[in-house]
Amino acid sequence: MNPASPLPGPVDAATTLSSVAELLEVLWGGGRDLAATPVSVSQLRVLYVLAESDGINLRTLTEILASRPSSVSRLCDRLEAVGLLQRGASPVSRRELELRLTPAGRSFVADLRAAREASLGEILAVMSPSDRRALLTGLTAFRAASAAAAGPAAGGAAAAGVRTA
Repeated sequence: MNPASPLPGPVDAATTLSSVAELLEVLWGGGRDLAATPVSVSQLRVLYVLAESDGINLRTLTEILASRPSSVSRLCDRLEAVGLLQRGASPVSRRELELRLTPAGRSFVADLRAAREASLGEILAVMSPSDRRALLTGLTAFRAASAAAAGPAAGGAAAAGVRTA
């Protein structure tokens, strides 16, 4: 932190946030050890997007993930093979397929989120109420800035696979 300023600058905050993100990765193990069905980080992102935007087509998912159609299709193939995703005919267009989480997929995401929230809850319980309030204020501002930086074309919070509630 700049000794001349009582407030952290963007670089200081980025350094701290990066270390917190690394801690969360360690705590959560990338989500792979919290469930019987291991998924990659990329597959997990697909699951998060579909949890918020169930029924979208492959083109929309590809845009949200900012990836190539062939790569996203392979991700969906793998998720379908383990029973977390299903493809179905679109009622809007016979040429499109909708992507939906299966009941097992919805359960997987819910269980993963519950386990992660329980893990975080243990740590947050050690913090004072004023520190938790400050953290919540900062994270809310961070989420808003992230959505603004992603721009309207990226689809806001759903584009990042972030739950808004």
